[in-house]
Amino acid sequence: MILYPAIDLKDGACVRLIRGEMDHATVFNTDPGDQARAFQQQGFDWLHLVDLNGAFAGHPVNGDAVNRVLSAISIPVQLGGGIRNLQTIEDWLERGIRRVILGTVALHQPELVREACRRFPGRIAVSIDAREGFVAVAGWAESSTVRALDLALRYEDSGVAAIVYTDINRDGAMGGVNVEATADLAFALTTPVIASGGVSSIADLRALKAEEHTGIDGVIVGRALYDGRIDPQEALALLLRGSDAALTEAPEC
Repeated sequence: MILYPAIDLKDGACVRLIRGEMDHATVFNTDPGDQARAFQQQGFDWLHLVDLNGAFAGHPVNGDAVNRVLSAISIPVQLGGGIRNLQTIEDWLERGIRRVILGTVALHQPELVREACRRFPGRIAVSIDAREGFVAVAGWAESSTVRALDLALRYEDSGVAAIVYTDINRDGAMGGVNVEATADLAFALTTPVIASGGVSSIADLRALKAEEHTGIDGVIVGRALYDGRIDPQEALALLLRGSDAALTEAPEC
């Protein structure tokens, strides 16, 4: 299972939001390149990057910050936020992004997602952000009547590399990851699922690891890494071990 440290970009800085609310942003580092370099030095194999301003604007906004990240590290980066057309996808991939994450267009323009998968095989992921089980897009400002599972099933035969599943009510709130909903989604799909939202402790990672057999391929962690609730070396060691080891691990006090 891959552990993705998260850098959310707002106005060029590394921030964390609470439940996606832009007015509740905590700045953790004003230099995204420095933060990305620190994550690489801690042993992470991937980086999860989000252009928060872009998600709301509908087009890339933090391009300079993304460039600083790409210049600072050699590990692969997946990027989401404000990516709404094929030209933007191609531009990011040419600039060094390994995997582009599509959210809003996955709900409104399924043919664009399928065409992107055809043009760039293995390099397109779909982000499904759910509030009470229903998909929300446009920086979580727009709700829909589409269920998360129904949207995910639309792309089962499209060549999507992964589904990034976020429980909005858990994101940034440090209340624990929604393991049950994530495992249920992963079990229903053949596409690998990356868990996101609410991971606050090693216990959360242990619970996700125990459900790896359902198809949970990775987990994104943000605030808990920044504030020290999760130790990178301990977390990486846990997720690299077999599921049996995770299940027999002594419970956290």
